[in-house]
Amino acid sequence: MVKEGQHPDRFANLVRSDFWFTDGNIVIIAGSAAFKVHRGQLERHSEVFSDLFAIPQPQDVESIEGCAFVELQDCPSDVFYFLSALYDGLYFKQPASGDFPAIAGVLRLSTKYLVEPLRQRCLARLEADWPKTLAEWDAREQRCTDANGRYTPRDHYPHPILVIELALDMYLPAILPAALYDLSRYGPSKILLGSGAPITAFQRMIGQLANPPGQTRPERPVRLSRELLCRALRGREETQRTMASFIEKELHCRAPSPECLYRLDKDRPSKLCHESFYFIMLNVLRSVGGIACGRDADPLYTLVQATEMLSRTDFSDGQKQCGLKLCQPCKTDFAATAVKAREEVWSSLPQYFGMVDADKAMAPVSN
Repeated sequence: MVKEGQHPDRFANLVRSDFWFTDGNIVIIAGSAAFKVHRGQLERHSEVFSDLFAIPQPQDVESIEGCAFVELQDCPSDVFYFLSALYDGLYFKQPASGDFPAIAGVLRLSTKYLVEPLRQRCLARLEADWPKTLAEWDAREQRCTDANGRYTPRDHYPHPILVIELALDMYLPAILPAALYDLSRYGPSKILLGSGAPITAFQRMIGQLANPPGQTRPERPVRLSRELLCRALRGREETQRTMASFIEKELHCRAPSPECLYRLDKDRPSKLCHESFYFIMLNVLRSVGGIACGRDADPLYTLVQATEMLSRTDFSDGQKQCGLKLCQPCKTDFAATAVKAREEVWSSLPQYFGMVDADKAMAPVSN
């Protein structure tokens, strides 16, 4: 709130932000940053600020450049992004991991200062990036894959630990299963190491002015609490166990479809289909073993790969490229099995990661 009886000289070293309007009539102070903005703009969007400014102030209250000042206990970057959203709107082009500091900052302050339209826009973006449905997850994964098949999720979405931290701070259990699944696709050592918090351009500017030349503030690591780390690793084990079970039940010595076109072969009934299922099983084992693509703990992707093998024509029989010699009924039967397995994996994610009871699942993140 507006400070009384304190001389503004103690704010002589404040960093003036880009939000320093010559006709502004209120100065917002957050940490070492200052923002000279308009009371009317804040009051128009936030009942909290409206009520704050309605409090009568003494005549002899100190000021900065003739303006009253409000000192907030908020992160300067969050305040910067919040004011940017209030003045310029909150717009995003294509999903990019660099959007996350703005989304997180605006969400925190729009929740705190009751600016519901901005809060809903942030929630919509987070729910699109960390969806509740398998169809939305598949669309998300497609956006991470370019025309050459190169998969670059961190270009589009932030490290999942940062999302988990935000979800815990803001009580957003709906986005946690997708974020924990994304994290579980990392190797255990990478999960344990955590993630560095992104340093925004605004934070970098503040740091350069606040620190001696040649010195920078070290990046703050974000790591999961022990409980959440166990959840992530156990969830990873469960996804692996699911794929092992799928291989055992649905691929190893798989029976052909009752309508198999080769079931009446004299030499060996359904021989071509048996051989094709064996080939699919070997390739799934390669994926699960981490040999292919480095996505060894991603059953949703592995099952897609297995399904795509049914229509591929780039295999080799030693002489020419060809497709699997599965008959159509066996293809249809296996494709339905893989689709069902993917749906079961997705619906089981809350259980895999201990998210069935949301209140118990919202464990803190330790830094």
